[in-house]
Amino acid sequence: MDYESKWKAERERAAFLALADGTVFRGVAFGARVDRLGEAVFNTGMTGYQEILTDPSYAGQFVALTTAEVGNYGVNAEDPESRGLFLSGLVVGDLTEPSNWRSTRSLDEYLRENGVPGLCAVDTRSLAIHLRDHGCQKAYLHAGPEPLDHAEAVRRAKQWEGLDGQDYATRVSCSAPYDFPHTEIAETPPPSARGDAAERQGGVSHAEFAKSAKFVSHAEFAKSAEFGSHAESAENAAFFGRAQSPSAPSTSAKPASNGGNAAIERARSALGTPAKPASNSATSRLWPLVAVYDFGVKANILRSLAAFARVRVFPAKTPAEEILALDPDGVFLSNGPADPAALPYAIENVRKLLGIRIPNDQSSHGRANARIHAMCASRPPSAASEAPNIPIMGICLGHQLLALACGAKTARLKFGHHGCNHPVKDLATGKVKITSQNHNFAVVGGALGDRALPDCLEVTHINLNDGTIEGLRHKTLPAFSVQYHPEACPGPHDAAPLFARFQEMIHAKTH
Repeated sequence: MDYESKWKAERERAAFLALADGTVFRGVAFGARVDRLGEAVFNTGMTGYQEILTDPSYAGQFVALTTAEVGNYGVNAEDPESRGLFLSGLVVGDLTEPSNWRSTRSLDEYLRENGVPGLCAVDTRSLAIHLRDHGCQKAYLHAGPEPLDHAEAVRRAKQWEGLDGQDYATRVSCSAPYDFPHTEIAETPPPSARGDAAERQGGVSHAEFAKSAKFVSHAEFAKSAEFGSHAESAENAAFFGRAQSPSAPSTSAKPASNGGNAAIERARSALGTPAKPASNSATSRLWPLVAVYDFGVKANILRSLAAFARVRVFPAKTPAEEILALDPDGVFLSNGPADPAALPYAIENVRKLLGIRIPNDQSSHGRANARIHAMCASRPPSAASEAPNIPIMGICLGHQLLALACGAKTARLKFGHHGCNHPVKDLATGKVKITSQNHNFAVVGGALGDRALPDCLEVTHINLNDGTIEGLRHKTLPAFSVQYHPEACPGPHDAAPLFARFQEMIHAKTH
């Protein structure tokens, strides 16, 4: 856009974002010229807009970026975090043209190609202050060519169902299981097979993990994956996966105590591959298998796990019996969008993975939670045959689901945590880490309410901005979780030891 056209558009400011409380922020439309409903949130990060656009956790939201200029390094094929764009719209201040050697297209073109509307020339810091003072708002973004009255837009925003009580995880999850590719898995022995001093002592040191975890670079990842457009509804299986040649079912898989042969056959049939896939490399067979529940998983999480394990990703609604039937060495609960309490199937699956069973006579809400507390707190990891004793790690939505499965509660934050500069204190070490976050809900406890956590859970991390819970661990079972995103590396590597901790838990189980 030439200077004169830009000046005219900014003077007219025909597009706008209408909040449900009646406040309207006018601006200039860019990207796709369509209208959308969504929830308005603000993000305080100064970079990373392409990662934000492709983060499935932003599904159903308008993201307002508070940084002054956006678009100056353009967009490329190497930085997406998922198969497409999931947010409802993007709101920025000054939209700039790209000037970077990695750029292949402008932000405007990227949004337009993927059917996502944008709004620029907005005082996004004023919008952020409004959302901070009044809370997240249901909103209507008008970027289409047809004129629309502000009052009508506000009315539509008010009538929208919002994100509370809505299951968005199934909207962004993969539709079929797939294996995440890792180019070095066949060449590099896993840390558990190296026999170094730290390993002989029962765990991999943080230094050894940092040395051994050779993450696939952006360029290598882009080369090995086919990125599908949102318009084509490309699946993660095509996005991340490589062609998997079917092979005969493995006879070495151990049936889970509650899975049965039917569950094993369903799992094998769905995957078309062995329970623990064979490989031409003897080295790769030594790597542990981690099953990932995809509630909206990000690519860098999968890369982090693939540094020390074979990674197989499953749709959000995959029954726990099918996961257990594959006899995984660990289970990962991913990040994801919207309200965790709206995913009862996921909560129940996590309970099964933990070995928590609620008798029919305990099905009422209050008695059921009391039963969960008692069973979680009193049982050591190996005391009950029904407990799978599988190491479990959760991030963001996965953190909330683990807490809910153990009888905790979640609640909506006033304006959420969205950005890459949130200070989080590790209560065990006293160290403060700079973290990346993206969530509107949090586990109830601490500053978020007087209600105590279940006795089986221990708080491991807290947010220094508002005192909310940022990390939990189960006292008797091999399960822990964090609310923030260690894979996003804002520190840049402050939180890398969390994946090393998961690796050590898996090693303890398998040796």
